[in-house]
Amino acid sequence: MLLAVVVCVLVAAGAIVRWQWPDAQAPDTRAPGVSDGDGTPKAGAAFWTPGPGTTWQWQLSGTVDQSVDVQVYDIDGFTNNAGVVASLHAAGRKVICYLNAGAAEDFRSDYRKFPAAVVGKGLDGWPGERWLDIRRWDVLQPIMAARFDVCRSKGFDAVEPDNVDGFANDSGFPLTAADQLRYNRRIAALAHSYGLSVGLKNDLEQVTDLVNDFQFAVNEECAAYGECDELTPFTDAGKAVFHVEYSDEPCRKKIPPGFSSLRKNLELDAFVKTCTPRR
Repeated sequence: MLLAVVVCVLVAAGAIVRWQWPDAQAPDTRAPGVSDGDGTPKAGAAFWTPGPGTTWQWQLSGTVDQSVDVQVYDIDGFTNNAGVVASLHAAGRKVICYLNAGAAEDFRSDYRKFPAAVVGKGLDGWPGERWLDIRRWDVLQPIMAARFDVCRSKGFDAVEPDNVDGFANDSGFPLTAADQLRYNRRIAALAHSYGLSVGLKNDLEQVTDLVNDFQFAVNEECAAYGECDELTPFTDAGKAVFHVEYSDEPCRKKIPPGFSSLRKNLELDAFVKTCTPRR
C-alpha cells in the first residue's frame, strides 16, 4: 500500500513539470516493470522496434513538413511541441525525439545545467557544441533524465541520443571504449525507464556490443565511408537502420538490403529523397 502511495505522489509531481525542461533534479528513473536498469526490458515489457525497410523522414530544422508519406518521423525534441507529435500520430506515424546525449549545446535552454568540469572540447564543424565527460554519470543522469521525461510528456515514441561516440573523438577527456559502452547502455536503460524506444547513433565500432540494448540504429554517411556492413547486426536482428547520405554519389553505392536510406541536406531541413543504391 505504501509503495502505491509513493508511486501516485511521484506521478502527480511529474505532472507539475510537464511541458517544460525541469530545473529540479529528476527523480529515480528506474521505473518498475519497464527496465532492469541495464537497458534490457523486463519480462512483459516491450518497446517499439521498427523493422528493416521502415520508411522515415529526418527533419531537425525548420517547421516540420508533415506531408511526407512515411512511417516514422525523427524530429527535434526541444523545438517541437506535443501538438506536432499528436498531429503525426493522428496520421499514423511513429515519432522519434532527437536530443544530444554526448555533447552540450549552448543554444539549448538547459545548457547552464552542465558544470564547466564536464564540458570539453568543441565538436569539429559544429559551433556551440562541446563534448561531455560521459564518465560523470552522477552529473549527466539527472540532466538526461529531465530531457527524456519531456520527450515522454510530449508523446514521443522513441529517442535518438546524438554524439554517443565521444571516445573515438578528440573530446578533451581520456575516454575509453569501456567508458562509452557503459554510458551508452545507461542511456538506453534511461530511455527504457521512461517507456521510450532508443536508437544507437553512429558509434559503429560498438554495434555488435550494443545491438541488443537498442531498438534501431541511426547513421550518417556509412556509404560515403564504406562502413555500412558494420550496421548489419541491426538488420540481422530484425531492427531498422535509419541511414542518411548528404550527397548523391554515396546514395548510389551498394547499400545492404533492408536499410532505410535517404538523401538529405546537411542542415536536415524538409528536403528528402530516397536513395536508390546499386545492387
